[in-house]
Amino acid sequence: MTINCKGKLIDLSAPKVMGILNITPDSFYDGGKYKNDSEFLSQVYVMLKEGATFIDIGAYSSRPNAAEVTESEELKRALPIVELLIKEFPEIIISIDTFRSAVAKEAIESGAAIVNDISSGILDDKMIPTVAQLQVPYIMMHMRGNPQTMMQQTQYNNLIEDITFYFSERLSETRKAGIVDTIIDPGFGFAKTMEQNYELLNHLELFTHLDRPILVGLSRKSMIYKLLESSADQALNGTSILNTIALQKQANILRVHDVKEAFECITLLHQLSR
Repeated sequence: MTINCKGKLIDLSAPKVMGILNITPDSFYDGGKYKNDSEFLSQVYVMLKEGATFIDIGAYSSRPNAAEVTESEELKRALPIVELLIKEFPEIIISIDTFRSAVAKEAIESGAAIVNDISSGILDDKMIPTVAQLQVPYIMMHMRGNPQTMMQQTQYNNLIEDITFYFSERLSETRKAGIVDTIIDPGFGFAKTMEQNYELLNHLELFTHLDRPILVGLSRKSMIYKLLESSADQALNGTSILNTIALQKQANILRVHDVKEAFECITLLHQLSR
């Protein structure tokens, strides 16, 4: 199971880590943490050294009830960082976290290699044709509504069946458009209650029949810290536990704030499987 990133084949049959680099002031955990280019470069250097295969750059916070960000502001935030990282780390594989086709296009043309779309093309009907034209891997997440409305849309007939049907439809659209490499993300925390998030994790392996790599983003989310009555700052241990379960249930990519700990989960489980 491989994806082609700028001519380099990445084997996802061995799980990989995607490090999160939020360049937003209001992300739920690390918003506003990095103040200048030096701090961005330092953080990315650490993530790459600790084992990240991908770096995911987000310039629009998708946390529940996040403030709207204009397309021009998203571009203003994202593109200089993409260009900075490509210059400093020429071999880096950057994923651009956006639901806007114009942002995706400019980021890829600036050196990014993957498009990570929380809406699977639903919030921008030009996204799928754009990704097809760019011929880059496409991460499609399950969500209902948008970050401002998603938590009012948590009613499902059958959670797993409904999400499976959603991905079947979206994958059909990407195939018709000619997108070769697609990755599915079940969307933990997006239009799902805490109980639904755990039901989703408990049945994660059922999505393997879609025959696409699975990305999970559990890192420091409220499904961990609210259950433990703590905070995002104290949710690393819980994140590692749930990442381990996700790997046992066939996750291929862990999208995380803490690369070292995620890489250790992968290393330890690999040793068990030998």
